[in-house]
Amino acid sequence: MSTSNSSNLPNSSNSSAALVALSNDLANAVERAGQGVVAIHARHRVPSSGVHWQKGVAVAAEHTIKRDEEIQISLPDGRTVPATLAGRDPGTDIAVLKFDAGNLVPPAISESSALRIGNLVLAVSRTEGNHLGASFGAISAVGGAWRTWRGGQLDQFLRLDLAIYIGFSGSALVNAQGQVVGLNTSGLARGMAMAIPASTVNRVTKELLEKGHVSRGFLGIGMQPVILPAAVRERLKLASESGALLISVEPDGPAAHAGLMIGDVLLALDGQPIRDTDDIQAHLGSEKVGKDVTSSILRGGALTQAVIRVGERPRRGR
Repeated sequence: MSTSNSSNLPNSSNSSAALVALSNDLANAVERAGQGVVAIHARHRVPSSGVHWQKGVAVAAEHTIKRDEEIQISLPDGRTVPATLAGRDPGTDIAVLKFDAGNLVPPAISESSALRIGNLVLAVSRTEGNHLGASFGAISAVGGAWRTWRGGQLDQFLRLDLAIYIGFSGSALVNAQGQVVGLNTSGLARGMAMAIPASTVNRVTKELLEKGHVSRGFLGIGMQPVILPAAVRERLKLASESGALLISVEPDGPAAHAGLMIGDVLLALDGQPIRDTDDIQAHLGSEKVGKDVTSSILRGGALTQAVIRVGERPRRGR
């Protein structure tokens, strides 16, 4: 005759209470964060979401802002007010708008660096009819700094396992404590929900408010990766197996002024190896504009150096 130990059986009452508590905590997190989420009317038909990031300043997903003027923002207090576009950065998919916030207080912003794979998160939006919306999921991947296909750099790679519905790009990524830790977007990776970490939003917002655009370094060269011959590597004692072959040099660009020529192989910038174009872009952040970098070059089988004054990448018209 077998007997069962009731202490090993789950207590359905306790399990139900835990689920109810979790459900209420998530609803409370949406309500808290939602007080800082706005609806942005800057495209036809469906508005997009944005976050009241700092007093009188909203951030949004740049790809959802389809016009530069006649923009309106619907606020949590029911008001709809005009907004001015302070600047946009397609590279990181961030747009910054200024508006009259009245007595509204921005939500609690926290860094995303503490997020781990599997952490529960929410996407909190405010779209059509000025109603809140939410999507529930988890962090599915976390990585280091990541360069987007548009040329910008995110301080952290954050992939989300949650739905980004229509109007959710620009919504707030919210942690279990109800803090905003990033900006959600579907515009940086095809078929993938991602979040722009709060540190990147802070950095880009500051630059857009100050200058109206994000500066990126510019050398004025076209290049392609190239594998270096083993004999050359051995003779010159080169650590890297590859470099960037210059296939074009703009006549009046920074590299041309420094004496670089078509056929040169760029091996390093300020001592950091160059293996492909991504390595070069990683060295050309806004902090390098106007400053000198030392390039190591392979020319005619011999090593040489050139000092290049980094220019600012020309902005393309919209």
